[in-house]
Amino acid sequence: MRFRHPRPRALALTAAVALAVSAWAGTAASAAPAGRAAGPGLTPIPSRVYAPYFEAYLPSSISRIAKRSGARYLTLAFIQTPRKGSCTATWNGDAKQPLSAGHYLSQIATLRRMGGNVIPSFGGYSADHGGTEIADSCTSVSKIAAAYELLVSKYHVTRLDMDVEDRSLNNTAGITRRNEAIARAQSWAAARGIRLQIDFTIPVEPYGLDPNGLNVLRNAIAHRVHITVVNIMTFDYYETHEGRVDMAAAAMAAALNLHNQLAGLYPRDTARQLWRLEGMTLLPGIDDRGKIETTYLHGAAEVLAFAVKWHMSWLSIWAIQRDNGGCPGITDSNTCSGIRQRPWAFSHLLEPFTS
Repeated sequence: MRFRHPRPRALALTAAVALAVSAWAGTAASAAPAGRAAGPGLTPIPSRVYAPYFEAYLPSSISRIAKRSGARYLTLAFIQTPRKGSCTATWNGDAKQPLSAGHYLSQIATLRRMGGNVIPSFGGYSADHGGTEIADSCTSVSKIAAAYELLVSKYHVTRLDMDVEDRSLNNTAGITRRNEAIARAQSWAAARGIRLQIDFTIPVEPYGLDPNGLNVLRNAIAHRVHITVVNIMTFDYYETHEGRVDMAAAAMAAALNLHNQLAGLYPRDTARQLWRLEGMTLLPGIDDRGKIETTYLHGAAEVLAFAVKWHMSWLSIWAIQRDNGGCPGITDSNTCSGIRQRPWAFSHLLEPFTS
């Protein structure tokens, strides 16, 4: 996830993409409906879900945060290698927390007893910038695929998030290795009766994805990756020439323009199928850009109504530990929103999205 630094801009797509959305005829080329059984003994993530990011590198308990906030589905950020060139997948890049050691298993089990589940997330800004995102770091497709498969077999998850941003957006070799490994892992899972769902989390502008973000998706489709959701990060636009940004309006414009872009990638899908491919992540409060890019609760409510209207599949926030008003005026803290709000106000607002 983006934080602390603006990203280099790619060449802008035209901003004059039509906002009116019409229906496209044809059959779905994307992943099967999200409600299908995940596999023997495995519980799928709901077909429409609020799954806020959980900053796993903070001293927080997954189950305790879920109990206090009411959020039952958490996206665990992040998995990466401990150093560039490594093929060992670890939580938070910590060599003492390899996936093979089963860190977080007991907390995840408690969350599942509460009726929830998790979506492990690979990458994030630090990993994507520093070369420790596993597909950028490791040159072995089979070892990358093995990391994905280990999460299915050891952690019993059926959905993974790929946070691709910063330098990872332009690392062609890493993009190709990632998608080859995902396709291999999805085939491995299918042979065991499991549908492994994959989300791509990508930076966006109000005009939609930049060319490098679109290329990540084109490459995935070319490698026969079944994409469940394209999750756009609707914050950190750095549009300094526009003054104060209406964050809700910018997020909805980004989603509408992404919809048109997805129509080009999946020409046989209907409009409704394309909307089911979309997700959005908000950043509660003040983002990296400062107070001119601030998401308030009323803006989140507008986005929620929009997502329900168009039958989107995923809403999230970066991150759930920020969902409190403990530091008014502070820019992009890891542990509070910077605006005046009640604890868990964003989560309580967005939780009814899950169905």
